[in-house]
Amino acid sequence: MIQKGSLVSFEGGEGAGKTTQVKLLAERLREHGKEVVVCREPGGTEIAEQIRQVVLSTHNRGMDERAELMLFMAARAQLFAEIVKPALSEGKIVLADRSRDSSVVYQGVRGLEAEFIETLNDLVMENVKPEVTFLLDVPVEVGLKRYLDINRFEREDGGFHEKVRQAYLRLAEKEPERWVVIDGTKSIEVVAEEVWGEVRKRMKLRAS
Repeated sequence: MIQKGSLVSFEGGEGAGKTTQVKLLAERLREHGKEVVVCREPGGTEIAEQIRQVVLSTHNRGMDERAELMLFMAARAQLFAEIVKPALSEGKIVLADRSRDSSVVYQGVRGLEAEFIETLNDLVMENVKPEVTFLLDVPVEVGLKRYLDINRFEREDGGFHEKVRQAYLRLAEKEPERWVVIDGTKSIEVVAEEVWGEVRKRMKLRAS
């Protein structure tokens, strides 16, 4: 696809502060006259939100890892087709509360191969990757204390969440030109300033 806009994603474990930082960045970009579209995964469209209910339900704890991956991919495909692709084609900035890297990490921790997951990611997102990905890194115990939404992933044990954290850090280390790791234990305001500083530099925006 011809991409005129920018895709910026926020990743991290449960309770890392992604949703809050997406909201704050969107507000700041709009103050600078930018057209911004905010989305979350899984979800963001009528179909994808229905899939979200299935994949996060605590009633579905016995879900096969391959079924889990396909559900996430189905939701991502619908979100990309309906929201992300049109916005990027129109030159807008898309801020994503999770994107393709979440599958590499979470379903990778489940035991599925990263290469296979990325093949599916490229299919559903037409080879589009975020221009910058912010990893909000917090210790597992801190994130889980913050997290209020009791879902199927939140109920995983601490060992699972630590594997997720380490998998994110390894991804960021492999692709430092795209990933920006931020200490998510800092105050909301400090994290927001670090995010804004990086976005401002990359998009050549004024400092205010």
